[in-house]
Amino acid sequence: MKSDVEELMPRLLPMECGSGTGEDLDLSGPPRNPQEYLRQVQLEASLCPEVVVAQIDPKKLRKKQTVNVSVAGCHAAPVGFSPSLRWQQQQVSNFSEIRQSITRHRKHWTSQTLDDNVLMPKLTDEEGWKRFCLGEKVYLGTSSTHTDAEQEPALDYSKMGFPPFLSIISRLNQSTVLMVLEILIGWFEEREFVPQLGRWLYALLACLEKPLLPEAHSSIRQLARRCAQLRSTLVDDKLPALNLLICLVARYFEQNDLADQQE
Repeated sequence: MKSDVEELMPRLLPMECGSGTGEDLDLSGPPRNPQEYLRQVQLEASLCPEVVVAQIDPKKLRKKQTVNVSVAGCHAAPVGFSPSLRWQQQQVSNFSEIRQSITRHRKHWTSQTLDDNVLMPKLTDEEGWKRFCLGEKVYLGTSSTHTDAEQEPALDYSKMGFPPFLSIISRLNQSTVLMVLEILIGWFEEREFVPQLGRWLYALLACLEKPLLPEAHSSIRQLARRCAQLRSTLVDDKLPALNLLICLVARYFEQNDLADQQE
């Protein structure tokens, strides 16, 4: 009589059962011929339990999630703060042209030699990227004064932050672009908007490839929400930059539920 397994899974290879019952097989040694190999496999399968229950440590399932795609919207813009639809469309058009230009000239800029003072951090060096992009003064929370400018006539990018030159951003692959974007957005969550941050966020978004990965989708939505939150509490010259970042996330990267609507 055939076993239940044989009924559900018919044999695909011919096999001579012979007169043995399997007790004479030596599972510790290599098979001497094809028939013996198939008999060993059959015998090992028959010794396996029909039901196996995995022993899982619940603590190992409590790891921090790496992707957290949120569907929460943005704070509505205060009256008079929302840009016009025409302005948003123009910014998207300009942004698209910049992305195409970066793509066309990437090979050229990658071949350019960086200055000796440009020491790009390693991929996983979060604090190094903050210092590199924002500068020590912003990173450490100190502001520049006229006295500082008089004492430091030469341009010191290590203190002011390296601008996102094409020769720099053209060297960043997608993993690095996304990593640095996440680092800067995380920094922005707990701090105010500064020009150095705005320049780098714009440049990184210009290098971000579509279609978006889930991690990128979550990060840029987080960016737009933070910009909208900050916008609702300020009245100064940072408004155009915040509106621009919200516009690009919503209109260019098609996060339409975050878009500013005409008043």
